[in-house]
Amino acid sequence: SLLQLKLWNKYRVSNIPSLIFIDASTGKVVCRNGLLVIRDDPEGLEFPWGPKPFSEVVAGPLLRNNGQTLDSSALEGSHVGVYFSAHWCPPCRSLTRVLVESYRKIKEAGQKFEILFVSADRSEDSFNQYFSEMPWVAVPYADEARRSRLNRLYGIQGIPTLIVLDSKGEVITRQGRVEVLNDIECREFPWHPKPVLELTDSNAVQLNEGPCLVLFVDSEDDGESEAAKQLIQPIAEKIIAKYKAKDEEA
Repeated sequence: SLLQLKLWNKYRVSNIPSLIFIDASTGKVVCRNGLLVIRDDPEGLEFPWGPKPFSEVVAGPLLRNNGQTLDSSALEGSHVGVYFSAHWCPPCRSLTRVLVESYRKIKEAGQKFEILFVSADRSEDSFNQYFSEMPWVAVPYADEARRSRLNRLYGIQGIPTLIVLDSKGEVITRQGRVEVLNDIECREFPWHPKPVLELTDSNAVQLNEGPCLVLFVDSEDDGESEAAKQLIQPIAEKIIAKYKAKDEEA
């Protein structure tokens, strides 16, 4: 039915079963990953399962691949990429190769940036092998509860996912994977969302995540695509501002 379709679109459900908790008084999503919640907290001790600040969810020791540990408070004041990935997943491995270069470029440009690897590997050996290629920090593999809480916090439905946070721990973009692949030189870091994008292979994934307006122009004539962009830019900005005022994702 139309209502069902509207609900699927509104909550961007891409696979089932999905369990989403909503605050009835405001209509806002409290938690996207309800299935993880009831697995991790079967007694309901953490009810009502509202989103907690990143700093609280990540709190504890983090690893470097040389065996050193540091406290999660070391991330404060930096932009952070929260990287959900696993060695068994081929798109993850290819993204990691690009991300290692991007990380190096951003650090060399003097930006405060850290990446936090949250593993979905199937064994500690596999985690160690994969993490050995990464120059950043990770949640210890054995700390399954903290890895699960981070998955819950961002409603992760698939990997690889790279969520980019500002220095206060607020989400800048959930589309870090697309941004990294589209901006190999990292000129747009930290990748604040643009109201109007040029459609590419790597960002086409967003067409599955909600209603999109796609404008076709004659690519031979560059002036035309620029004029088209000027036409839809103010409309897109207005829509984004409307959602921002409601504190919702556009």
